[in-house]
Amino acid sequence: MAEKQYFVTEEGLESLEKELDYLKTVRRREVAEKIKVALSFGDLSENSEYDEAKNDQAMMEARIADVEVMLKNAVVIDESELSKETVHIGSKIEVNVTGADGKKSKREFKIVGSNEADPRNGKISDESAVGKALIGHKSGQTVQVETPAGMSKYKIVTIA
Repeated sequence: MAEKQYFVTEEGLESLEKELDYLKTVRRREVAEKIKVALSFGDLSENSEYDEAKNDQAMMEARIADVEVMLKNAVVIDESELSKETVHIGSKIEVNVTGADGKKSKREFKIVGSNEADPRNGKISDESAVGKALIGHKSGQTVQVETPAGMSKYKIVTIA
């Protein structure tokens, strides 16, 4: 079975590389020091500091492994070569939204790979309900999306 590809922008790739470097250098040292201090407390059978430090270490090592897999399978999107005709990963779009409650709003999104998603900052995943629904559509088209609040309509105003 082929491994999943991770679509990232150049900015997303740099962010993953910085995170990996931080985890391998700074964070590993911090966790190792925490374990060393906890070991100095003696009896490991009732040492909550040691258990917590080992859990931190396991979570950190799991994240390192995840980031390494993402980097190994990263497909960098060259945003300068992207078409402005249809929505795709890397597109910056402006939409008029009519919510399930009838309220209208204007929103701006950037469609990004799932590992770069940050909805609070306008970056939505290509795998999210809204992202999936918008991909492949053109300016002027209206797309219906089933959201947790109900059926909403997204009219694509611009694609940049």
